[in-house]
Amino acid sequence: MRLFVGAAVLSFVLVSVPSQFPEAPTGFDNKSNGIVDDATHQADQAKFDEVEGLDDGLGPLYNAQSCRECHQNPTSGGPSQITELRVGHLGRDRHFHNPEITIAHGAETITGRSLVNLRAICPSGAYPNREIQERVPDTESIRATRLSLNLLGDGFVEAVADQTLIDLSHEQCKASHGKICGQVLYVPIVEAPGQTGVGRFGWKDQQASLLSFSGDAYLNEMGITNRLFPDEVTKLCNTASEPNNQPGPDGLADVDHFARFMRATKAPARDTQLAGTPVAKRGSDLFDKIGCATCHVRTLNTAAAGTKINGGTFTIPDALARKTFSPFGDFLLHDVGTGDGIVMAMEEHYGRNMYQIQWKNLSLDSFAKTQNKVRTAPLWGVRLRPQLMHDGQSVTLRDAILRHLGEAEEVTERFRKLKRNDQEALMEFLRSL
Repeated sequence: MRLFVGAAVLSFVLVSVPSQFPEAPTGFDNKSNGIVDDATHQADQAKFDEVEGLDDGLGPLYNAQSCRECHQNPTSGGPSQITELRVGHLGRDRHFHNPEITIAHGAETITGRSLVNLRAICPSGAYPNREIQERVPDTESIRATRLSLNLLGDGFVEAVADQTLIDLSHEQCKASHGKICGQVLYVPIVEAPGQTGVGRFGWKDQQASLLSFSGDAYLNEMGITNRLFPDEVTKLCNTASEPNNQPGPDGLADVDHFARFMRATKAPARDTQLAGTPVAKRGSDLFDKIGCATCHVRTLNTAAAGTKINGGTFTIPDALARKTFSPFGDFLLHDVGTGDGIVMAMEEHYGRNMYQIQWKNLSLDSFAKTQNKVRTAPLWGVRLRPQLMHDGQSVTLRDAILRHLGEAEEVTERFRKLKRNDQEALMEFLRSL
């Protein structure tokens, strides 16, 4: 920890411990980070990019026809302008409740999820008189949109030890005297029933593993069942044989290819030319000085090769092991005044049988505390994003900075007090990320 003393304020910033580990590879060249050879990585990318049709099990309710549709800027695996819709309401108990959405003119009610799918496969030639489009009832007064996330470099994020994130949370809380305390959330690892890990993927940290993340998205965003999520959201209008997504000749199903693709991506690269300018360097110092790096942590290190993670289902390979990477994020949950009021739906993210399993370290109270929190947005690649924050409602860097309240209120106030040219220097630094 490093302390900075100003004229009227004592601020702090958690500075990453210098590492002797090599830097993780970066770039937008669609090449592997070393987990697999480039040919295998490109084959996995083809699966990630593939447009799904009715014969593949698309729908019946869905948001996209491929992973790439939501994750592709500037290349496959990056973020996009695509948003998803989530809704719910406060019950008489003042707790968040998932919506009940009727479809097919009341023939069926969708429950157990906050996600509203914006597309459906019928009416169609096969079902000309069947209409299953989800529409939000007036009763669902909590409504929010969330931007699709960047996935590039997430193999390194997955390879960070749980304890590293736990220690980071403790350090934040101690250094800020309880003002900034990132929440660590233990979440089910779907491929390892009974096991949990520290969540780090998704705006609510709802997944700890990239395979769980893949299975979740395949069902809930594309409507395609898989071994991790075998239950359809609805069977109405369904024309595909079940179950979908069987393993291919290589023994891998689509969700395995998706996970391997993400694990093999390089981290987003910086604009090194801009980063080297005197103005951006001054902005970098100010970023630390006013406290931005407390949550937007500059660097993290991955665990050793051979370390078993995800409930023992994945072993960290040499290509991901003992690497330093620069996400400018802590992958923890914070209340910065922009929370959407939504608690993640357990059945949606962990399967309909999740309540029949005893999960280690699982606390439903901890999930309830996430209602107005979101994961710190990692700033790597932020220069390529025209819409910012979890909801995309900030369209300039200044807008995004000034929206930070709650735990970040004092940091935002320090930004306000900077001279105009210092504010511009800080934003020039952000434009280099």
